[in-house]
Amino acid sequence: MPSTVDFKDYYRVMGVDRAADEKAVRSAFRQRAKEMHPDVNRDDPKAEEQFKDLNEAFEVLSDPEKRKMYDRFGEDWKRYQDAGVSPDDIGRGPAPRPMSSGETPASW
Repeated sequence: MPSTVDFKDYYRVMGVDRAADEKAVRSAFRQRAKEMHPDVNRDDPKAEEQFKDLNEAFEVLSDPEKRKMYDRFGEDWKRYQDAGVSPDDIGRGPAPRPMSSGETPASW
């Protein structure tokens, strides 16, 4: 049976509001990194994983393009990015309709 992976809410991991600007994200990262660093929390077996999650969240939320993708597509943001999709492209114009046998776009 495949294991399920819980969606990581990067805003919750960072402890910032969705409207936080770049300065607030950077500040929150520095503060939380000091608190969550594995060297500071040697007795916590989850500290290293939590610190990795924090770094992942910062990597996405501090990059305007990645953050835009994350905000638009949520947990699927990386798949859309890997596919070359821009969050600005989605929702523009009508979706293409399937063609029937023998039909070409020019015959529409």
